[in-house]
Order: sequence, then C-alpha cells, then structure tokens
Amino acid sequence: MGMTDVINDDDARRITTGSHPDPFSVLGQHIVDAQVTHRAYHPDADTVAVIDAKTGRTVVSLERASNGHGLFVGVAPRRKNPFAYRLKFTKGVDVWELEDPYRFGPVLGELDEHLIAEGAHLDLWKVLGAHVMEHHGVSGTHFAVWAPNAQRVSVVGDFNGWDGRRNPMRGRGQTGVWEIFMPGLGDGESYKYEIIGAHGELLPQKADPFGFGSEHPPKTASVVRKLDGHTWDDEKWMSKREALHRIDQPISIYEVHLGSWKRVPEEGNRPLSYFEHATQLVSYAKDMGFTHLELMPISEFPFDGSWGYQPVGLYAPTIRHGTLEEFRAFVEACHEAELGLILDWVPGHFPEDKHGLGQFDGTPLYEHADRKEGFHPDWNTLVYNYGRAEVSNYLVANALYWLKEHHIDGLRVDAVASMLYRDYSRKDGEWIPNKDGGRENLEAIAFLQRTNTVAYGQISGIVTIAEESTAFPGVSAPVDYNGLGFGFKWNMGWMNDSLSYIQEDPINRKYHHHKMTFALHYAFTENFVLPISHDEVVHGKGSMIEKMPGEGDEKFANLRAYYGYMWGHPGKKLLFMGCEFAQGVEWNHDESLDWHLTDHPQHGGVQTLVRDLNVLFRDTPALHQLDCKPEGFEWIEEGAAEESIFAWVRYGAKGTAPVLVVSNFTPVKRSARRIGVPQAGRWIEKLNSDAARYGGGDRGNMGFADSEQIASSGRANSISLTIPPLTTLFFELNSGS
Repeated sequence: MGMTDVINDDDARRITTGSHPDPFSVLGQHIVDAQVTHRAYHPDADTVAVIDAKTGRTVVSLERASNGHGLFVGVAPRRKNPFAYRLKFTKGVDVWELEDPYRFGPVLGELDEHLIAEGAHLDLWKVLGAHVMEHHGVSGTHFAVWAPNAQRVSVVGDFNGWDGRRNPMRGRGQTGVWEIFMPGLGDGESYKYEIIGAHGELLPQKADPFGFGSEHPPKTASVVRKLDGHTWDDEKWMSKREALHRIDQPISIYEVHLGSWKRVPEEGNRPLSYFEHATQLVSYAKDMGFTHLELMPISEFPFDGSWGYQPVGLYAPTIRHGTLEEFRAFVEACHEAELGLILDWVPGHFPEDKHGLGQFDGTPLYEHADRKEGFHPDWNTLVYNYGRAEVSNYLVANALYWLKEHHIDGLRVDAVASMLYRDYSRKDGEWIPNKDGGRENLEAIAFLQRTNTVAYGQISGIVTIAEESTAFPGVSAPVDYNGLGFGFKWNMGWMNDSLSYIQEDPINRKYHHHKMTFALHYAFTENFVLPISHDEVVHGKGSMIEKMPGEGDEKFANLRAYYGYMWGHPGKKLLFMGCEFAQGVEWNHDESLDWHLTDHPQHGGVQTLVRDLNVLFRDTPALHQLDCKPEGFEWIEEGAAEESIFAWVRYGAKGTAPVLVVSNFTPVKRSARRIGVPQAGRWIEKLNSDAARYGGGDRGNMGFADSEQIASSGRANSISLTIPPLTTLFFELNSGS
C-alpha cells in the first residue's frame, strides 16, 4: 500500500491547512483494507513512530506523506486489530512521547447531546468547557465548546504552539458542539479555541465561554481548573441558611469591591488575595455586624475600570485574587463566620472584546444580529439573545454553577431594568418592539423567571436580588403569580429620594419633606433592600460624607442621623464599603479605602454607629420581622415638615415589643418635644445617634422616657423627649412595663 493510499490528496490538503471538517476520520488509527493504519500531523517533527502502549516497543516508524508537509503515515505490520498506542516524536536531538488525541472516542453522551440541543441542560458546565478526567484509562482534559456555525474548531495552547492546525476538534452534529480529549493535559494549562467561521474566515482566538479559570489580564487565555475533588466543610452553614434568608430575618449586606477594599502599598499597591480576604475582610464584616457580604462582579473581566460589569469569563472567578480553589477557601471562610456570600451577577450584557463571546463562531451567536436589539448604547456592550434556547441555557446554567459548585448563597442581578425593556436608554426608532408591539422584552422576562424558578427549585436556602429601578410589577412576586420570582428587589426610589433630601441644606428640608415619606406609599409592594451602593459614591457624586451639608461636626451628625433613619426604615440594608466609616473621598477602584480615617474620632464614631445599628437590627424583632408587611409600620409624625421631624413605630410578630424611631433633620435641639406612642409604659432608649461614642454631643433622655396620658400625635399617650439636633433616636417599649 502506497502512502497516497493511506491518505488521499484532498484529506492531506485539508489536514495540513487546518480546514478539515472531520479530522477524526483521517488522523489516528484506522482499519484500511484490513490493515491497521496510522496517520499523524505535526509540522515541526522530524520523525514520528508508533509505540505499543503495553510493551513500549516501536510498532512502526511512520513515513512522511508526499502530499502534505507535516503528515506522517504508515501501516502497522502484522496487526489486524486496533491497539492502544503512543506516538514518539523527534526534532533534532529532542525526543518525546505523547498520547494521540485522535485515538480516543467521544466523551459526550447521547443524553447530553439531546439536552444541549434542546437548551435544557441545567448542568451544562459539567459537559462543556475544559474538564480534567480519565478517559479510556488515560489522564487528560476534555474540551467541548458550542460553535454551531463554525467550519472548524481547534483547541490551542503552549502544548501545540497555539497552532490551530494541530488539534482540530470533533463536531457533534445537531448540537453544534465540538469536542476533543487531550491526553496529558491537566490543571493550570492555558488554552483558547481557534475557529474558522461559517464563511471560511479565521477568527481571533477565543477564550472558553465555560472556562473555569483565566490568565491574569491583560492576557486573555482560559486556564484549565479542576472543579471536582474539593471537600466542602460548611455543612452547618448550608443547613441553616434557608431560615436566615426569609423576609422576616435581619439581612444587612456589606457590598465590597475586592480590588480596592484594602491594598498592600509595600508590594506595589496590590489588592488582597482571596486568602487574605478570607481572614481580614471576613473578620471585619463579622465584627461590624453585617449578615452578608456582596461582592461586585468577580467573574473574569478584561478591564479593571469596568469593576467587573463587563465580564468575559462568566464561569471563572477572577485570577486577580487567586485561583478557583483559593476562591472556594474564601467562600468557606465566610460560612465559618456565619456570613452569607452574595455575588453580583451580570446576565444583561457583555463586551465586544475580540476574545469574548461576540461573533463567537463568525455569526451573532450569543447576541442579537440586529444592533437595535443586540447593543447597549449606555455601556457599548452586546445584549444576550434570551430567546435563543442555547443562550438562555448558558446563562441559567451559569447561575446554577455559582450556587452549586461554589456554595454561593445568593445572586444580585445587575441592571434588570435594562433587560426588561427593549427601549431601555434608546431613542424612538432605535429599538424593535416585541411580537405584540410592546416595549417589554418578553424573552428576557421568561429567562429571569426561569432562572429564579430553577434556582429556588433546585437549591435550598439561596436568595436572588434584583437591581431594578422601574415600577415593573411583581419583581419579587412568585412566578406562579406572574412575578419575576426574585427574593428581594433594591429600593431605588427610596435611595434616590432620601439622598436628594439629605443633601438639602437643613433650612430647606421642610420643602422636601415628602421625599422622606413617599417611599412608605409603596414600601410593601415588593420585598425591598435599601441600597447605598457603589453607584452612589462614584462618577462625581462624592462620598456619603461629602454629600452632607454643613461643615465639620455637622456633616457627621447629618450622616449619623441618615444612617439611623435608614436602619429604622422598613427594608433590608445594604451599605457599600467605606460608607460605614464616612470615607472622605469618592471611591476609586484603583486605590485602597482610607482606613487610617477610622483613627479619627468622627470617622471612627460613624463606624461604631453602623456596628451598633447592625446589632440593634439583628437583636430587635420589631426592626426586621415585618419588614415587608404593612402591619409592621405605623406613622406617628408624618407631617412635621416645619421641624423636619419624622416619627414612626416598627412592630414585630405578636408578643414582641414595638420600637419608636424619631429623626430630627434640623440642627435645632427640640426640648420637651412630645411624641405620641401607641402604648403606655416605659420606652427605653436603645440608640441615640448623638451619643458621644459616635462623635455626637451626648444629648439625650437619661436612657428612657415614661409615657403620660397626654394626647399627642393623635394618640392618647405620649412621651416628652429631648431630640438632639440632626439625630435619630430608637426607643423600645419595656416589655415589663
């Protein structure tokens, strides 16, 4: 048999140019005319020999094919049946042996293929991506990627000189998936996919949409990371967290950007690692009384300035702070400290970086073809095509991946409003109506509903939170009741109104009194979180302390009174890092917070106040049990605009003591100010934001106030209070009175 009989000219040309649609039909071991033939491709090798895997003996030295540079072909003498083998290469004085990827059969099974084709594979990350495994008794890594319109897909890396001709993958027909088992490759290997598009064009090399690790930016390759083999040690937390995520529980969230919470100036101003955060950040958040940490996006992203909101590697914890395994250690540290961990999740858009999802196989695969549907003008990013089953599956599976594989306790979904409306931030004529002629993005709505239904259905104890800024109905209502199915929704209206009010000069606040009361008209239409997030201390908005009017101590008094109002208001709490100690300047993602400020009495006083507010919130049922129910709130003084005084009562479940909250937002002390109370008895002062320990003037009420049968505020009983200037007071009814 001649060499041209072993490989024909057309196959030889296609293999050597990297354009063969089915390389497994050519390369590897095949029975041809009852003879065991071998074909291998390595453009840099001088010689290639076939070695018996059992005996280690040379079976045949392959010859160079005359019809293709780098092709080696041959027939195994005296062999009638296929056998396990290795390939032995030489180049100059170098000699090495490798398993031949083209002797291994497929890994994906029929059920996987069926579910992938249907867009219904909820464990999609377990079959796509790069998985270290043993296949036919050989250790290696299985690569699989969805690129249905590609003519050829190859895995490339240092292991093949980043040459897409070397390891083209096997197409799996109707699924659009390409796969290959690469023997000998393992954890830590960098790789990408090289794709020839639908029209024969060679595309920029792509990172793996399911890559579990990435190179450190500005490098952009994916990195093989083992998912299995981790032994979790957080069963105690996992078994109890469901009870802690109910709407009647005290949830107080500390939002953190891992890249700038703390840095190490002695080491080039580097951010802390996951390990360092596991000790320093976790212990700090625990000491401050927060119940949860919320991380700004940690899915891999190329540009630091995006803060993670333009992700390219949705399945990879960013390498900026360590490896996937080190991230898991951070998760376990949170759970050991009984802190829930929420991740900021970005399924609303993705960047056009050449190594990312855009035009992944030469066509608009993950995004819409029409820029009127597929492009976000605000962020210069692409929009997922939620109506495509495979794309929706990719995103739903990603949510489950973080919750299942990494024991994440919750997802805060970014920019939900931008997903719900087709005309979001678009002018007339720049958007396409839905099938009914409306502005709602029906496919995105269905995707969000499915994500919440599946997540809550499959994983006990998790929570999902929507950042949603419109009046879209039922964001936190069950899907069965036509809601979106989120557990909670950020109360952006409360945030905008209250911050607008507190920035007014106190002399003008009486004209804006309604901004502090309006939120109660809708406070119980959703399960709300009150957010003072990173968005409120960037882009020229100034830090929280900078927003406050006045000078010096008055600024701090304003901020303390505002935080007291916030913690007394119905709704769960969220505070961005640095706000808890009145960070002096606007947040900068490239710099550490100014921790030295906590040594200053006023800054340290605000920090102590936030800690005490968290403790009060957690220990006082009336402040959290009926957060989401109208029977948990009653106005006492809603209309005292001239004095800029607000007074209300919070109620818990039956049998719990009510709490009276009084805020004074003028710099005027109100002496002997009578406030009506719902019940007679002794009202114990639980917190006074003017206390000296917080940096205040220590003006107050001797720790309690006894009610008198003097009508006030429409109540038969009242208490006489000293209300310090720019102060919030908390009083709890003495249960024994």
